[in-house]
Amino acid sequence: MQMKKRVVVNDRMQQGYQYELVEPIGEHFAQDFRPDLSPKDMLALGVFGGKYMTDCQDEFPEDWFTNAKLSPEHRDPSLNFFGVDASQPLSVWREKGWIHSDDPRGWFQWYCRYYMGRRMPAEDARQIRRFNMMRRHLVQIVHNCRPKDFSCRPRQRQALLHWAYDSRLL
Repeated sequence: MQMKKRVVVNDRMQQGYQYELVEPIGEHFAQDFRPDLSPKDMLALGVFGGKYMTDCQDEFPEDWFTNAKLSPEHRDPSLNFFGVDASQPLSVWREKGWIHSDDPRGWFQWYCRYYMGRRMPAEDARQIRRFNMMRRHLVQIVHNCRPKDFSCRPRQRQALLHWAYDSRLL
């Protein structure tokens, strides 16, 4: 039986927040949750203008950041794989009620912690539903773009990348 590991978070958005890792890293995902990319893959490709993970690297494996495209000073959309800004401000996410208090940075923070092995059944189900709703954007790319034409709908493609969908394959 695997020993549970406790993670203590101390970064700019959370002080003393704790959670347990109850599953092995990258394993035992919910049946209806099949992301194309790991958090490490996403960071290396370029997401969130490089700003997302600049003050919380101690929480996650060091190798996630080896090739990560980060911008500690300010968000830089040119670091995104598709070179465009496809993010809404965190304030919009808060206004819409999309932020859970345990994950004040939003979906990607939830995904990183889920990938690491944290489980919160009700919140996991909510976030997985939101992830699955992004599939509609995959359908739009398939119906409106030639295969692997990255100039077609780059903002939509980047948004999908932010949700661990790999539209480079389409």
